[in-house]
Amino acid sequence: MEKNKAKNGSSKSSPFEFNKRRADGFDETGKSKKNLERKTRKLNPNTTAYAQVLGTGMDTQDTSSSVLLFFDKQRFIFNAGEGLQRFCTEHKIKLSKIDHVFLSRVCSETAGGLPGLLLTLAGIGEEGLSVNVWGPSDLKLLVDAMKCFIPRAAMVHTRSFGPSSTPDPTVLVDDEVVKISAITLEPPRSMEEESCSKSGEISVVYVCELADIMGKFDLEKAKKVFGVRPGPKYSKLQCGESVRSDEKDITVYPSDVMGPSVPGPIVLLVDCPTESHVAQLLSAKSLESYYPSAGDGGKLVNCIIHLSPSSVTSSPTYQSWMKRFHSSQHILAGHQRKNMEFPILKASSRIAARLNYLCPQFFPAPGFWPPQHVTNSIVDSTPSDQDSNLGKSISAENLLKFTLRPYAHLGMDRSCIPPELTSPQVLDELLSEIPEIKDKTEEIKQLWKKPNGETESNTDLPSCLENIRRDDMEIVLLGTGSSQPSKYRNVSAIYIDLFSKGSLLLDCGEGTLGQLKRRYGLDGADEAVRKLRCIWISHIHADHHAGLARILALRCKLLKGVAHEPAIVVGPRSLKHFLDAYQRLEELDMEFLDCRSTTKTSWASLESGKEEGPLFSKGSPMQSVFKTPMTDLPCLENLKKVLGEVGVEDLISFPVVHCPQAFGVVVKAAERLNSVGERIPGWKMVYSGDTRPCPEIVEASQDATVLIHEATFEDDLIDEALAKNHSTTKEAIDMGSSAGVYRIVLTHFSQRYPKIPVIDESHMHNTCIAFDLMSINVADLQVLPKVLPYFKTLFKDEIIEEDVDDIALEEAL
Repeated sequence: MEKNKAKNGSSKSSPFEFNKRRADGFDETGKSKKNLERKTRKLNPNTTAYAQVLGTGMDTQDTSSSVLLFFDKQRFIFNAGEGLQRFCTEHKIKLSKIDHVFLSRVCSETAGGLPGLLLTLAGIGEEGLSVNVWGPSDLKLLVDAMKCFIPRAAMVHTRSFGPSSTPDPTVLVDDEVVKISAITLEPPRSMEEESCSKSGEISVVYVCELADIMGKFDLEKAKKVFGVRPGPKYSKLQCGESVRSDEKDITVYPSDVMGPSVPGPIVLLVDCPTESHVAQLLSAKSLESYYPSAGDGGKLVNCIIHLSPSSVTSSPTYQSWMKRFHSSQHILAGHQRKNMEFPILKASSRIAARLNYLCPQFFPAPGFWPPQHVTNSIVDSTPSDQDSNLGKSISAENLLKFTLRPYAHLGMDRSCIPPELTSPQVLDELLSEIPEIKDKTEEIKQLWKKPNGETESNTDLPSCLENIRRDDMEIVLLGTGSSQPSKYRNVSAIYIDLFSKGSLLLDCGEGTLGQLKRRYGLDGADEAVRKLRCIWISHIHADHHAGLARILALRCKLLKGVAHEPAIVVGPRSLKHFLDAYQRLEELDMEFLDCRSTTKTSWASLESGKEEGPLFSKGSPMQSVFKTPMTDLPCLENLKKVLGEVGVEDLISFPVVHCPQAFGVVVKAAERLNSVGERIPGWKMVYSGDTRPCPEIVEASQDATVLIHEATFEDDLIDEALAKNHSTTKEAIDMGSSAGVYRIVLTHFSQRYPKIPVIDESHMHNTCIAFDLMSINVADLQVLPKVLPYFKTLFKDEIIEEDVDDIALEEAL
């Protein structure tokens, strides 16, 4: 660009300005950082300590709950499923304090949030923060797979472990405050199963043992009986050191002047995903010293947090194991259906409910509040319901604590559990705050009641929308924020529902599965995943694909034993490296196709049988990217077949200006017959991905029905948009206007705009802004721009408060 030509290396000849170094992958955020070690902190055994259930996935059941083991100077997280970072942001849990992450299994259910967590830690401060990640066997495979999109993976210290060679658990951490050990559970496998086994089949029991609390120091006894004068020797005795008496020729031992010590509390975290793992749990010799029946040498387990699913914990075999800890507090933190009644991410749930009240046509009722008759029928069969001999057993709740220190408060603490949020509560709040919203809702209803002639001239309506059916296509915006998840917006994902014909997914950021559950409910989301035929990924940045493995793994599981075809994943070549490495951990059942194999010239080559030349002409902003020889012809032919089956004529990737191998996509429906039997073109949808304005978007969007374009920054932040190769609101609208687009949907907003971005309505006659879970049916496109003013009414009292921490992290990422 002209004013930053020297810095960014742009040319004056192009009317489109951009950051060339970033587009080529050489921006300063890509610099490697030092392989840092954690700073040593002075630890105090008498610190405040507790174990706390973090309710990620409790309502959506898409991921494993996490557990926080808290000390004043240390933090330990057990499991990092998708949504952990977003959860911690909402509940003000400081991820920057985390020293260690422990995985009970290596799979997408327990580790889906790890990439985002590591990127966030790497972006904190000048040098970033390092973290130790622990897990069974092939954990290193997971970290190696992530290196293709986490350039600072050196910040991760991977600590994998296998079964212990002794009867004792494998000690992982042992300091003045806590000892954390691991016991692996690996079900036996046949020879056939051995050849196709995955690392995620191994699970772990973690044993957390706090240091003993020394007894009270007897000052009088030390002074009068043993002749030790007040001074430094008192401190040594209290620290466990022997000293010489000042008045007698004897050695004074700590046991002479200290009262009996109090054993440190013990917490077990147990993950048994299947009955086969339970059998291993029952026979694990490493656990024998923790059973009360072990006699005087046995250790007292104060609390057991069960991460196992309710289908396992309610089995007779598992219950028989729980009975052995009859004096322990059992917390059942596995998936239980009653937890779906109340949303865990309350901030975004509140906005979704308000938008549903205002405009249910574009914001259908969220799936996380089931109808009353369904709610009343949800019953969990927990062990405590069935057998009183199991001791104290309760279902986990979000942010439930078990206090470990101070010892006087040992036990359950429910003070941090948030109050339940219900839909009627949200609506009562809304009507109290904005009484006029009721009238606005009625006005919106009228937009759908007007005849076409009153809503819009028939001459302005694209022919592809003539007599369009509601079961033709619907765009569901699952994530509309940029960089990292926030309280109100998840990261990029767009679900294209083609109803009975199938579905497509454009980008798949972390938490996409959870968003599907929030939109469609638990069962509806499973069906949405089952019918996915193709997933298209725009570029390698984690906020656009970190949820992919979880979606593919679930689809594979749901379709097991059912005749089906693998999902086709279209993405940048480096994504294939991640998926290939990840498939050594978990079955994904997919075929991969490079975006460069789905460009217009690539499709032409399929028809002609000839290979194409460079994707970009000489002098193009991205001329450094070339098409490799066509080696994916069978997969490309398969994609063509799949597209035909779902009623799509074209899926064409085109290069955009953001980072190396960044793409946008055109999805065009096949022709159809109108009401009088004439052939008319199908709808055309274009998605920009992340990009600066560029001629490729204008060309691809010519006469598009819908353009979904990123609008990361407000118009006043043009310099930031240039530096990071993103677009401003006006630039995005201008792209659509230049191409004659019928409707423009703006998305990918900076997380500095908590609820609604800064917009200038004077440019938005055919434009609307996106919100999470917004569902745009192709039959409703006529009305779409008319609802924008009502959003401003809904958020009229919202002040744009920029979160300094969020902005700093966004810039670092």
